[in-house]
Amino acid sequence: MKILLDENVPVKLKEDFSEFEVYTVSELKWNGFKNGMLISLMEENSFDFLITLDKIIRYQQNPEKFSIKIILFDVNDARIENLKLLIKKAISILKSGKDQKFYSLSD
Repeated sequence: MKILLDENVPVKLKEDFSEFEVYTVSELKWNGFKNGMLISLMEENSFDFLITLDKIIRYQQNPEKFSIKIILFDVNDARIENLKLLIKKAISILKSGKDQKFYSLSD
């Protein structure tokens, strides 16, 4: 399974997903791409999931149109300790194999 951490997700969280093939937007040099272009690049490069903090992505993009799935960490405070509370839920989704295209996780 191939996962991309959006540029708004702290790079440190990559360690928490070590059982998966995980990349960050910055290490792929995809910084600054709008969501539509980013998702297109992900599809071209066989990614399965995008993990993001971008709350408006669900309104800008129709996840049903794409092959990738999106996990939104829907938090008001994006400090690492708050995001880490959602890791277990995210890993459960990644392992579930469900066909749902969009997941919104909050603490």
